[in-house]
Amino acid sequence: MMTLRFAKTWAGVVTLGVVAAAVALLCGCGPKQPQGGMTPPGPMTGGPGMQAKGGPAAGGEQVQVKGSDTMLQLSQAWAEEYQKSNPGAAISVSGGGSGVGITALIDGTCQIANASRKVKDTEVADAKTKGVTPKEFIMAYDGIGVIVNKDNPVTKLSIDQLADIFTGKVTNWKAVGGKDGEIVVLSRDVSSGTHVYFKEKVLNKGDEKGKAEYAKSVLFQPSTEAIVDQVVQNPKAIGYVGLGYIKDTIKVIAVATKAGADGVKASVETVSNGTYPISRPLMCYTNGEPSGAAKAFIDWCLGPDGQKVVAAKDFVPLTKAPEATKK
Repeated sequence: MMTLRFAKTWAGVVTLGVVAAAVALLCGCGPKQPQGGMTPPGPMTGGPGMQAKGGPAAGGEQVQVKGSDTMLQLSQAWAEEYQKSNPGAAISVSGGGSGVGITALIDGTCQIANASRKVKDTEVADAKTKGVTPKEFIMAYDGIGVIVNKDNPVTKLSIDQLADIFTGKVTNWKAVGGKDGEIVVLSRDVSSGTHVYFKEKVLNKGDEKGKAEYAKSVLFQPSTEAIVDQVVQNPKAIGYVGLGYIKDTIKVIAVATKAGADGVKASVETVSNGTYPISRPLMCYTNGEPSGAAKAFIDWCLGPDGQKVVAAKDFVPLTKAPEATKK
């Protein structure tokens, strides 16, 4: 009996071995995976769209765009419209902040880095060590709107008052004409170009070397949408967003350059005519002069069709550039 059971078991092992060998043979005849186990990028925007370092994937039609959260919806709209007239192209767009995009460009994991701030000297130095030369393109213009809950009675704040609020010197709405109650201050996180620009322009009154910092009590948010959501829900909250994120569900505060001066609300018109004090360009960076699919996409975005998308997304197209840039 023991001999018979052993024989049956051995036969089973042999049978399994034959089946395994057959499966392996059949799998070996199938299509091979790309080296490194990476999946070629698809045409959808917002997906991972991974590809090898150094440029577009096979065919030169696939482009990775990463960076500015302010520009995320705009870039996604650009990609969708561009692919309608260029069905062979595949543009993958993701956010995360200007710093994330610039780092990705330096590391060679994207061809285009979106940024709502200038590339830093430290980033340029880091890029140089890796053989990367960031080249800047101004794609559109933006105003950073200061927003509060619709139930907040405050309608105007000066730059000095905003600086005091975001640095923690003023913590009660009553001190700036509002109801008695704590001010809940919201900001983008440190990877955000808007975070950096607002700190320079408002907290440090335009001084690039200023030392003022956000208060420790500030609640840093991972996205612009998160700031909007928090302001909608919290009547004590204050935050800032790009023009394309201003909605009817929030209230935009007029900003005055100094105490007693008239306040101006952020809008396409006020950014274009130069009267809104917190405005900036929206940029993208490439490694040197772009070529192939990346160049074709940037050229389209800068052209009339791409600039129509800018206007449709409530940012300022290049044809309505702020007056100061025309001098």
